[in-house]
Amino acid sequence: MADSGPSGGPALTDPGPEPGSANTGPRVYFQSPPGTPGETPGPGNNPDKDDQVRRPHRPDKIIVKYDRKELRKRLNLDDWILEQLTGLYDCKEEEIPELEIDVDELLDMESDDTRAARVKELLVDCYKPTEAFINDLLDRIRGMQKLTIPLKN
Repeated sequence: MADSGPSGGPALTDPGPEPGSANTGPRVYFQSPPGTPGETPGPGNNPDKDDQVRRPHRPDKIIVKYDRKELRKRLNLDDWILEQLTGLYDCKEEEIPELEIDVDELLDMESDDTRAARVKELLVDCYKPTEAFINDLLDRIRGMQKLTIPLKN
C-alpha cells in the first residue's frame, strides 16, 4: 500500500532537504500505529483525540484470488490476438483500429456460430480474410473460464 509503512502506520513526507544540503530527494518517515512500544506523543497520538475521531480499519493487503493458470492462458491469448490483428490489418499494434474482442463476452454466448458472428462483426472493416483467425480464436477459447472478480465474503 502506498501510504502505509512497514509497521502499518501512515507514511509522512518531509518537504525535502534544506537548500545547500547534499540530499536532494524528499524523505519519508513512517508513523507507528497507536500503542506501539517506543511511540512518542505527537499529532494524531493524543489519546483524548483518538476517542473523538476514529478512522475505519483498512487491511494492510488486499488480495484478489484468480486462477494463475487461467490468467496465463488469457495473457497468452491476448498476445496472440494482437499478433494476428497486426497481420490482418497489416499495421503496427498502435495502428490497429479501435476494437475490443471481449473473451468473457464470447464465452457467455451459447454457440460457436454466435461467437463467430460477433467476431466477424467486430472485424467488419478488415479487408483481409478473417475466417482462419476466427476459427483459431474459437479453438483457443474453447474450455477457457470467464475471469470474474471474486465477491467479498
